[in-house]
Amino acid sequence: MNQLKKVFFPLFLCTFLFLSTVLPVAAAGDGNMDGGGGNMGSGTSTDVWRGQDGVRVTVVTSDSAVVSTPFDLSNSSISDQVINFGKICKLSYSSGTALTPSGSYSCSKPGIALPRIISGTSSKANMEAIRRYFCSEYAAQMVSAKTGIAYDDLVSGAYKLVVEPIAYFVHGGRNYAMTATEAALYNQKSGGTLRKRMPSLTHQNLPLAIFLEEADLGYPAWTGTVSGKVTDEEILSALGIGIVSYRGLPESDSSLEAVDYIYRVNTDVITSVTLTTPVEINPDDPAEVTFHINGNDYTVTNIVIPAGSSQIVWTKWHTPSEPTELTITVSVEGASTAQTSFTAKVISLDENPPPDPLTTDTNPFFSSSALPDNPEKRSASWSVWSAYWESDWRWVADWEWAPSGHSSSCPSNCSQSHGSWVDNGKWKDFGKYIFESNSYSAALTGSMEIHPDDIVPTAQGDVMKSGYGVKETASASLSVSAPETHYTAVQTAVSYFSEFSYEDYWRLLQPAFRNSLTTDFSFQPNEYSTYNRNVHFSPVWYPDNVPYTVYTYIIDAWTPVGMLSLNVSDSIQIQGSLYDDWYSKRE
Repeated sequence: MNQLKKVFFPLFLCTFLFLSTVLPVAAAGDGNMDGGGGNMGSGTSTDVWRGQDGVRVTVVTSDSAVVSTPFDLSNSSISDQVINFGKICKLSYSSGTALTPSGSYSCSKPGIALPRIISGTSSKANMEAIRRYFCSEYAAQMVSAKTGIAYDDLVSGAYKLVVEPIAYFVHGGRNYAMTATEAALYNQKSGGTLRKRMPSLTHQNLPLAIFLEEADLGYPAWTGTVSGKVTDEEILSALGIGIVSYRGLPESDSSLEAVDYIYRVNTDVITSVTLTTPVEINPDDPAEVTFHINGNDYTVTNIVIPAGSSQIVWTKWHTPSEPTELTITVSVEGASTAQTSFTAKVISLDENPPPDPLTTDTNPFFSSSALPDNPEKRSASWSVWSAYWESDWRWVADWEWAPSGHSSSCPSNCSQSHGSWVDNGKWKDFGKYIFESNSYSAALTGSMEIHPDDIVPTAQGDVMKSGYGVKETASASLSVSAPETHYTAVQTAVSYFSEFSYEDYWRLLQPAFRNSLTTDFSFQPNEYSTYNRNVHFSPVWYPDNVPYTVYTYIIDAWTPVGMLSLNVSDSIQIQGSLYDDWYSKRE
């Protein structure tokens, strides 16, 4: 599926220095971030954190020069009277900027909600979601708009984003907004009151929300605790910072980390090679191929090929249940093949579902995107050689002289030799093997439908208000003229969504029905659905009179000559929003 990923995420690479398992996304970067945290105390009425968090974002150069005014983001509505220390980034504090109380506070709600940043008692942060968010094209566009730095310049490789977690909490009965660095500086100035009263927040979950996996911008990789209390000095030197590094997409070099096959986890697949021979390979001495895959051997015997021809040879096997990379080797007896070692990458697509949709989400950057045009292969054909013996019996003479004695008619002095020629020949089969090519084929067809979920209260046909869920049914059918050993069922369908420009996030569909020729897919249960519905929630901000279109890529119907795939899509109409259903007019 590298090919699939390249289609969906083609723009550039971004490095976010967190954990190293970075997903490529449209405005991707390397995410140098990791995160941790532990259990939270219950707090008191005068010292309590109610789960409100956010981030401070600053654009810097690779030599640590700050080139933008930092800005704060939060999903929460934060009062402008909260006590704060201005928009100062960690790099400036490290360079000697003093902690100074500031006037009114400003904080923006992003159009697409932030993932949870700081872990709390009941809601845990997901570092993978944080990484995906800040390495997305949306985040890059948002930063460009807020800083005035041209988008192309921002992602050219000249700049980096510094991302710091912010906590909004009550301390001493007053509301505060602090980054981890500010909390450590404040704790030093106040004689340690924060660490005494709110240690689980200010000296554990806040600083450990984001830290570096690799050293960058003069800050080390954090190798200490990820769930215990830390000191002011540890926070100031290493914690509460993540870095997004943009760099232009390098020229592709197919010789580097070349992958011959990309498979999905827990999937029936087919791996094949093509044999060639200058001489006839017949049933008297057939060829044999053994595939060595993930500790198992799969042997194909009785392979016959006419002289100067070729034969595709394959095996069907099941991929591991976890992502991995495999080396597949092939042993061939009696023929030749161009390649006997392959690299196969086994990936999971069930790792990037959309984040929790919020009724406060907005998206000022939205515009309709063209549907993806992923590679389609709707049909395939292949053939298998067989051979039978066609006899050609011929008499092969073997004449021999059979001498005999003198007869009574011979004179007494007869010296002549007597005898006769006898044919001691035999019948011999001058037949030969006749080769026949047995042709097979497979064709893939499919369709999909989306409709408002059954429990949407005000849907009318395929018209509904934004913010409600849609359900999907995708169907795929195979027409095959071959035994089941020659193909696999259709096994995978992946849906992408208009609000994400058919990038960044997707849903791996689940099979609702499957046999060898037909598969029906639907959404998996949505973790954010109160009723555990198999739906995708349309964003509440989606504009009226713009078709809400879901795109699905149907894949993993394997044949000896490759995978069949197709693109399908369907739309509903948005008119109004769920607010219309819950708003009571006051007289």
